[in-house]
Amino acid sequence: MKQLSRLYNRQYPTHGGMASEQARELGMLSAGMGRQIGLLIDRKGKPDMVMVGDARGIYIPELTRTRRFAGRLRGLRLLHTHLSDEALSQEDLMDMVFLRLDGIMALTVDGFGQPGNVYYAHLLPPNPDGGLYDITGPVPWHRVDVDFAAQVEALEEELARVGTTLAADGAAMGETERAILVSVDTTSRELQEISVEELAELAKTAGLENGGTVIQRVRKTNPKTIMGKGKLAELEVRALQENAGVILFDQELTPSQMRNLANITERKILDRTQLILDIFAQHATTRSGKLQVEMAQLQYTLPRLAGTGRALSRLMGGIGGRGPGETKLETDRRRVRERITRIKKELGDLRKRRKATRLRRAKAGLPVAALVGYTNAGKSTLLNTLTESKVLAENKLFATLDPTTRRLRFPLERELILTDTVGFIRQLPDELKEAFRATLEELEVADLLIQVADAGHPELETHIKAVDDILLDMKLHEIPRLLVLNKWDRLDAGQRELLRNQYPEAVSICALNRKSLRELADAICVRAFPGVDVG
Repeated sequence: MKQLSRLYNRQYPTHGGMASEQARELGMLSAGMGRQIGLLIDRKGKPDMVMVGDARGIYIPELTRTRRFAGRLRGLRLLHTHLSDEALSQEDLMDMVFLRLDGIMALTVDGFGQPGNVYYAHLLPPNPDGGLYDITGPVPWHRVDVDFAAQVEALEEELARVGTTLAADGAAMGETERAILVSVDTTSRELQEISVEELAELAKTAGLENGGTVIQRVRKTNPKTIMGKGKLAELEVRALQENAGVILFDQELTPSQMRNLANITERKILDRTQLILDIFAQHATTRSGKLQVEMAQLQYTLPRLAGTGRALSRLMGGIGGRGPGETKLETDRRRVRERITRIKKELGDLRKRRKATRLRRAKAGLPVAALVGYTNAGKSTLLNTLTESKVLAENKLFATLDPTTRRLRFPLERELILTDTVGFIRQLPDELKEAFRATLEELEVADLLIQVADAGHPELETHIKAVDDILLDMKLHEIPRLLVLNKWDRLDAGQRELLRNQYPEAVSICALNRKSLRELADAICVRAFPGVDVG
């Protein structure tokens, strides 16, 4: 113990190699114990921690001195012994990557405790070759000449420069969280790219800045961490280089995958479901909407309460952890289930009140038309133009959460109820399907569904099918439907002709142009008031 204390109390140089006395003492002590010895050394050359492992490796405990900025290194370098002339192992390099160490150095020791060669590695800034780290060695221990202080200073300056350049489009550093978008799936790369583009739009809506994408096609996803550790290391370095504090997966992670990933990396781990829940939490304004969001968050969280510590603590706060349910992550299962039960009761009461409102409308003899469609197709804009309302309409996904109802007057003193609903999306989380049943119950009494689609979107056909599938799943497919192709003005003549042939029954409009809605108004009138003459 006294010898270990001496190692801890020594001052290690920040330039050059190791002093002869230090190297020999470390070698003799390591060989005598038959164990690897490691030292975490700060940038002033003072040991921060001394670790003793076994003959094959050392275990680095959880480090509490985490630097505040995701784009910076930890401020510690690791010096440890190898009891043979062995280069840095893959495990050594992974420790350097995931712990964001300034560098890692291995000193080989022979059976007599004599120091031999040194192997040294450090991370790299973004580079054309795509390299993650630079490895030097073997170098005889007494010939090592590395200016650790200058090296790490240059590396952090380059990382900061890249981060400043990346943020030059408007957001100051620290104001917007940056995320690496990741897709790991068995589907084709083309389908993954399409899905990641949508994930990028979701991230933008949530307030995340896109720090780049990583797409990996696999035969089978890793059940523990969704992707292999080597690929995770590449992802970690990419996040470091891009100054990204969030890793966002396009696939829904299992509870065990979430915990394992959070234990490997210090970055926040989010999946597609969490992101959508966060967007809903940001946009919910009514009592009903907030309750639905909270229930969905709790249902998502419940199976993820099987552990404690940093794996769960990093799920809290900021994007992916806001909203009424954010403090429930540290409660036990019983309290969460009790809260879900209370929310379901409150939502049940809201359903009863809405049902009474619908019955009053039915007695008044007013037909009901509901706007449905993929998110950001232009439903709210169409409602505003048709009814001269001022419902929130933004060019982002899920701008509308709570249903909005307006009266729409036609000639000859005819009126109908027009309802705007939450946008649909493929891979809609099951938690949201159940939680927003109260909202989508508005569709059950609709006499007509007006399905709005973005005619200019490259995934138009996929979006239409996604809406069809959700309506079928909700058993609403038998309600009469009118397909409306919005944003028609953005298409050229060839594209318009193609869509007319593909969807001959559809009505083409520009929701912002009231004059373009005459054909739509006539089509709604004919379907809502059978026998009416719109001529």
